[in-house]
Amino acid sequence: MKTPRVTARAHTNIALVKYWGKRDEDLIIPMNGSLSLTLDEFYTETTVQFDSKQQTDHLILDGVTQPTTRVTPFLDIIRNQAGITAGAVVTSTNHVPTAAGLASSASAYAALAAAASKAAGLTLNRQDLSRLARRGSGSATRSVFGGFVEWQAGTNDATSYAVPIDEHPTWPIRMVTVVVDRAEKKIGSRAGMQTVVKTSPFYQEWVKKAQADLAAIKSAIAAHDIQQTGAIAESNAMAMHALNLTATPHFTYFTAGSLTAMHCVEELRAKGIPCYYTMDAGPNVKVLCEEQHVAAILTALQAHFDKNDLLVAHPGPGVQIIREN
Repeated sequence: MKTPRVTARAHTNIALVKYWGKRDEDLIIPMNGSLSLTLDEFYTETTVQFDSKQQTDHLILDGVTQPTTRVTPFLDIIRNQAGITAGAVVTSTNHVPTAAGLASSASAYAALAAAASKAAGLTLNRQDLSRLARRGSGSATRSVFGGFVEWQAGTNDATSYAVPIDEHPTWPIRMVTVVVDRAEKKIGSRAGMQTVVKTSPFYQEWVKKAQADLAAIKSAIAAHDIQQTGAIAESNAMAMHALNLTATPHFTYFTAGSLTAMHCVEELRAKGIPCYYTMDAGPNVKVLCEEQHVAAILTALQAHFDKNDLLVAHPGPGVQIIREN
């Protein structure tokens, strides 16, 4: 017997206050809370169907069959909740470079959580869907919601989930993504976090800073204060990346292109244009700004980067079921 084929779409999010390190590796409970902006430019569409004739799961990503090493344990959580044993066929298309620091895992697991739970016959509220998505990828817990989203760290599976801060911002906030490199990063987020938590002598100070940054940035967002919001986001990102340089062995996601983009933003800011950079676990730089300054920022960046590698994103929506048959 086959279940309905369900397709969900989820968008990536970029953290303005980062999550970098887990309290619980299995449940993916973070050391600190975080806050992100869901973007309309990058998204994943995933279709799931369970079939009792399927003894194993099958994953097709961007038209290519892939191993199900990470997908099957995640689907097992859903099967256990739904009381089914059928294998699943998962077909997914990423409209975002995979594993390049553009939060492809966030959109991927948020879409998978929504499509698979619906296909399995579960009816989850958004809080429970956020908890489920977290089990696949920590940042996916935030992609369940649109706009500005806080991931409340919690201490266990029941208390760690995301909540919307402002799902439909009237503030004309924009994120310019500088695609420095579309290749898969050499050090994955999970491995990077584990190394930092275990070996950086500054890790506990990072947790304190992240908690303070989270409280401060929520106030700045509520006030639509681009200078304060941007300054906190930029400082938080650099603190996270500094941890990587203090780990053993040390590592970095920065490339020459990353530094060029950051220097360009700093030069723009010196000229009076309020724009601020952030980076997740990858070389690509994201520039936080307001709509009125986008043109000037693009002009400056085009002196160093191809215009096709400069993408302007607006606040995006939360996860949606787009087809069911």
